[in-house]
Amino acid sequence: MKAAPCRLVAFSQRFIGLVWLTDAVMDRIADRVMLLSARARAFTAFAAGAIAVLALPPFDFFAVMFVSFPVLVWLIDGAGGNPDHGPIRRLWPAFITGWWFGFGYFFAGLWWLGQALLVDAENFAWALPLAMAGLPALLALFYGFAVALARAMWSDGLWRIVALAATMALAEWLRATLFTGFPWNALGYTAMPVPLAMQSVKLVGLYGMTAFAVFVYSAPGLIAGERGTRAGTVIALLLVAAHLGYGAHQLNRAENAGERAIPSAQGELPPRSVFRIVQPSIAQSLKWDVEEGQRIFERYLELSALPSQPDMAAPSLIIWPETAIPFILTENPAGLVRIAEMLAPGQMLVTGAVRKETVEGAETRYYNSILVIDDEGEIIAAADKLHLVPFGEYLPFETWLRRLGLSAVADNVGGFSSASHRALLPLGTAGEALPLICYEAIFPDLRIRDGHAPDFLLNLTNDGWFGRTPGPYQHLRQAQLRAVETGLPLIRAANSGVSVVTDEWGRIRTGLALGAIGVMDFYF
Repeated sequence: MKAAPCRLVAFSQRFIGLVWLTDAVMDRIADRVMLLSARARAFTAFAAGAIAVLALPPFDFFAVMFVSFPVLVWLIDGAGGNPDHGPIRRLWPAFITGWWFGFGYFFAGLWWLGQALLVDAENFAWALPLAMAGLPALLALFYGFAVALARAMWSDGLWRIVALAATMALAEWLRATLFTGFPWNALGYTAMPVPLAMQSVKLVGLYGMTAFAVFVYSAPGLIAGERGTRAGTVIALLLVAAHLGYGAHQLNRAENAGERAIPSAQGELPPRSVFRIVQPSIAQSLKWDVEEGQRIFERYLELSALPSQPDMAAPSLIIWPETAIPFILTENPAGLVRIAEMLAPGQMLVTGAVRKETVEGAETRYYNSILVIDDEGEIIAAADKLHLVPFGEYLPFETWLRRLGLSAVADNVGGFSSASHRALLPLGTAGEALPLICYEAIFPDLRIRDGHAPDFLLNLTNDGWFGRTPGPYQHLRQAQLRAVETGLPLIRAANSGVSVVTDEWGRIRTGLALGAIGVMDFYF
């Protein structure tokens, strides 16, 4: 009878000893990090930021953040400037530490952008250093600002990681807002690798998730402070429990609610429709080739006309990805005729295409658009891209930069114009879609002008620019989170993948892998 209590006491002693040993080791590591020289601090900050990319798709190894952020906290601990200096010089070591951390994170997380420049290497290979190092260097300024601001509020206890969490969330908001915004790979995404961990974003938004994630990741760094270790650990554990508990609750609700029915414009529930996504996986280098245009168009038509699965009806809606049609449809009546011949009675085609608009007495404008075409070959609806990619679809400071001989990467029509506002896309009995063309799916807080609620999100994209790199997977995850934020299903058609259909809880119901060629039929 005495053996069990004795074993329990012995186990407790060993556990306490292990915790003490771990604390002692962590203290020594923290001390060494805090006392690093300026050069060693820069290298360590860069490495901590770079390994944090492993928490993003396609790796989703979020545990690495419990190394990156404690190291960042200890680096900031040791980045105190001379108190006799003014505020800028005093905070400069912290700013540089944050900049190096951000440079490592964005350099390792966005290197694949250079792949797009190699599609037309003859004209754009010279810009590889700007895409792979210049852009990360600019984005790192936001993290430098966040760390400097946090250092201004620094303490030796719990408050310091509260400050870091708040300023990092602020920096991510600024990064998504200033200069047209570029919120790619916000830190909050690292805390949402699976649907169970995605649901909280509907409550607190992406920037709330960023603050939550940075606090939790930084909590082990408290061990090097004099106060707040126990409180910080308890708060971090409670936050994680609430985060996952809410996710489990929401997914349980999803299971009980059953499958979502899409109401028609008249408010009635129609029979479930069959939709088809076409993924042709056309190499981006071929899309630039004018002579390949007709063959590309025929491939889309052939895939669209494939017979349905034996247990499914013919699709009522066929969906092609971004800029699928390799010519201006309004200038090619034969193309509309071929589409009408391919479509069965009652079918509609939704496709990405370049739309040309010429106003009398004004210049011709081109739009990256989504067109809806009926079975008679008539364009019955359209939506234009609102948020263009800087240096991709348009040139900032265009007049000045064109004088230097520069052009946008996707400048095959002379540059795109943006829509004046976001409009819904009417799709008959399938309801109304909120259109998101490519890059638009990375922006949170989706809103439309009149406040009318759409029935689902429709994301057409062409990630063929980036080949088999992490880029398409990162893009997919961000689109997936838009479904959770809005509480709307997502239909995503990508030229080379990853094409998916998710429910409103971000769960992927069906999909086509990166690089796959084929069609995907699904009930909706």
